[in-house]
Amino acid sequence: MVRVRYDKKFQNTIFKIKDAEVQNSIKNKIAKIIEDPEIGKPMRNIKKGTREVYVGHFRLSYVFDKQGNLIEFLDFYHKDEQ
Repeated sequence: MVRVRYDKKFQNTIFKIKDAEVQNSIKNKIAKIIEDPEIGKPMRNIKKGTREVYVGHFRLSYVFDKQGNLIEFLDFYHKDEQ
């Protein structure tokens, strides 16, 4: 079983979201990532080592450590904020 960790910045961002539809989308996407951690697009350059998935107009960023069997959710942001 994969262990899951949430970064403090990620928790603060998610806590501020009031839209129920976006919250449900995030929960569903997190469940899919836990089922298949390599579902996200591998990032390059500065974000090398992280993966991202789309949630509507937003992106959910995470790291998957195969050796440690750990997923850490890092950030949730609008795609224009890169």
